[in-house]
Amino acid sequence: MSKGVYKITEEFEEALSNYTGAPHVVTIDNACNALFLCLYYEKNVVKTLTTDTIKIPARTYPGVPPEIIRNGLKIDFYPPTKKTLKGAYQLEGSNVWDSALRFTHNMYIPGSFMCISMTGGLKNFKMGSKAGAILTDNAEAAAWFKRSRFSGRREIPYMEDNLDMLGWNYYLNPELAVRGLILMTGFYKDGKPIDIPDKELPYPDLSKFEIYTKANR
Repeated sequence: MSKGVYKITEEFEEALSNYTGAPHVVTIDNACNALFLCLYYEKNVVKTLTTDTIKIPARTYPGVPPEIIRNGLKIDFYPPTKKTLKGAYQLEGSNVWDSALRFTHNMYIPGSFMCISMTGGLKNFKMGSKAGAILTDNAEAAAWFKRSRFSGRREIPYMEDNLDMLGWNYYLNPELAVRGLILMTGFYKDGKPIDIPDKELPYPDLSKFEIYTKANR
């Protein structure tokens, strides 16, 4: 990968930062992996989690509980009040937010790690392929996310890198960064950012499935 490829990713992240109001944005290959990295960072890197149980809505995307479980944490589902989920919600017990159904101007919540989704045709940001990002105001966390998503690498050719960190292969395809930059123009009208309503989608009641609840035993 050339420095030009890294620059494209940075430009897309800067565009997301300008629109969402988050001081730092780190693109990830999908929102579930973004959730995993944020929880891992809080639990194992800065050790700010004060509980081993994360509380989430019973009705949410089935990909969310596995990221909690993979971090060695338990799940407490709070009962659904309806068959749909709307907008963003906090993974209670952490500073992490699932924002798969919210993408709008100045959406960033200070002090949080907001994980956005650009995957599929049901989101506000319709990338057309798997894509996500972490929004944060924490510069140190952003620096860690940038390396952890890239197999522990710095954004230089690996033959030139001092490989001193383990990471994951969660880097966003640079071709999608190009597409993202083009799609960002759709969130502006006459040069001004526009507000987009939250999405509301039906999800199953995950508390009924043993595959998720058995992790609490």
